[in-house]
Amino acid sequence: MVEINSFDVLTHQLRNILKHRHLDGKRNAALLLATELEISPLDCAAALLSLKFEGEVITPPPPSFSVPQFEPIELPPIKMLRYRLDVGKKQGVELALLKDILVEESGVDRNNIQNTSIRNDYTLLELPDEMPSDIFLHLKNVLINDFKLNITRLKVRKSPPKSTKNRFRRKHT
Repeated sequence: MVEINSFDVLTHQLRNILKHRHLDGKRNAALLLATELEISPLDCAAALLSLKFEGEVITPPPPSFSVPQFEPIELPPIKMLRYRLDVGKKQGVELALLKDILVEESGVDRNNIQNTSIRNDYTLLELPDEMPSDIFLHLKNVLINDFKLNITRLKVRKSPPKSTKNRFRRKHT
């Protein structure tokens, strides 16, 4: 297979033909061929080039334009809230199934279901803070393996003040 690296030569020849010859008859013939073959005129032109350059590869030069470089945009982190579901390993819950149901029922992005911990009787997970209340109420009644999710929002624990006293030490009197 011969590769024609002189794409410019072919382009130059075509420009000369387009500039100096009347192509009305050939245009009509190309359109008639394309219509007869039920293909686009572009596909017809490509097929005609294949006839002319049988066994040869016509390689256009790489594009001369450069792709602008963009700085990656750092999005602010999504505020997540911790939730508890009343289903766990005993109810046959698996992570993939749980994510599928949450995506389908709430429309949450699969990547925004985070820190999932499936326990025996319940599941803990984090979901985006912006969940509308109607979706939250809907999720309470959604079934997984014939068990209600009964989703509840967990309250944020405030860390207890650190005591300097050690409760396990004996008092010396």
